[in-house]
Amino acid sequence: MLKYFVMTVETLVLAAVLTGALRGFIKLIKERFGAYAGGIGAGVGFAAAALMAFLKNATTKIDTSLWNLRIFTVTMILSVLMIIISIFRKNKVMGAISCVLGGLVAALLIFYALPDVLAYPYIILLTEKTVLSTGFLFKCIGIIFGLILMVVAQMAVHNGMLRLSGWQAYAVTAVILIINAARQFCASLGIMLNKRMLENFDPDIKHDIFELVKFSSNNSNIFVYTALTAALVMPVLLWIKSLRANEPYDNPAQKRKLRKKWRVTRTWANLAIFCLVFGLVTFTTLDAVANREVPLSPVEDAKIENGYVIVPFEQVDDGHLHRFAYVTENDIQIRFIVIKKPNSSAYGIGLDACDVCGETGYFEKDGQVVCKLCDVVMNIQTIGFKGGCNPIVIPYEIRDGQILVPLDGLTEHEKMFKNNRMRS
Repeated sequence: MLKYFVMTVETLVLAAVLTGALRGFIKLIKERFGAYAGGIGAGVGFAAAALMAFLKNATTKIDTSLWNLRIFTVTMILSVLMIIISIFRKNKVMGAISCVLGGLVAALLIFYALPDVLAYPYIILLTEKTVLSTGFLFKCIGIIFGLILMVVAQMAVHNGMLRLSGWQAYAVTAVILIINAARQFCASLGIMLNKRMLENFDPDIKHDIFELVKFSSNNSNIFVYTALTAALVMPVLLWIKSLRANEPYDNPAQKRKLRKKWRVTRTWANLAIFCLVFGLVTFTTLDAVANREVPLSPVEDAKIENGYVIVPFEQVDDGHLHRFAYVTENDIQIRFIVIKKPNSSAYGIGLDACDVCGETGYFEKDGQVVCKLCDVVMNIQTIGFKGGCNPIVIPYEIRDGQILVPLDGLTEHEKMFKNNRMRS
């Protein structure tokens, strides 16, 4: 659950904050028209994202990197135009154009960020098999909590922007747009390098581009940290504004109305601070917790004789997960697992790898076997059968109180473990 919560927040936080800033800013420019432009933009972006999520997972017609390049290019152009035109937003025509541009950028931000999140349930089902499994439900709860936090963050930033002055809202929105454009520019260069679109460039220029892309890729979170920090200026300005408020009033009723106004302002400011700081915490602390490395239990000794790895029953009859391995002539270690099934004399035997997640392996937690990569809990009774995230089936024999795993049955999966080379 935590892993998918973190994934959802990390995927959406920049889009949510910037969409909230854009919608608030363009509503400040032209209240009704700006509200319509922002709302329609968000709605169109959501519908397009849902369609893209379907096409990505149900067809092979979508080249994600090329689509991202198109989205980034259009978003950067529209962002620059909006920043420039919004300087003249008091002009009726320029103000309307700024609102339209803001709505379009919001739509593109959602269109880019949301499809991956909408596809998470589909990805989970590749390993969980059924929507009724507890694993599927808990992971979807994590996604839902992440979506709720991002919606609240968008609302808090949106309502906070409405309470700033025009130039303050413009400055905050423009800075976040510039940071996002810089991130998209670096990502676009990376896509063009991978697609060999820069082959005609001078080698020195290509090298400089490569170094820039490498740095931005290795430090991609810096863009998010900077954008969230810039967004935090908004609630700070609101707090300063509320503390310095000294508006005149003619009667107690007006005084109560003013107090309520600033109380509501501080509430939105506090909510924005909470969401933005929580976003930063998610990228740092929660991400580290959700993706912490789970060490696999050590490989146990087993006799290799007459073309078999031989495991005696007494070594594996305690009901716990046991890991064994065979090292090929190419120094590739091929692992397999053995566990005695509950209330049975049968054993679950398979590779320490699956077709979905590769050779990341399995570990035992609270009496259950769990996939290290996707956290799916295995049904121990089905280990040894094909399907989902189950261990890849391998041949074996039961003879004279021993499990005999043929070496040929292991070496045919050598490519699966190609990254598991033993160091001499």
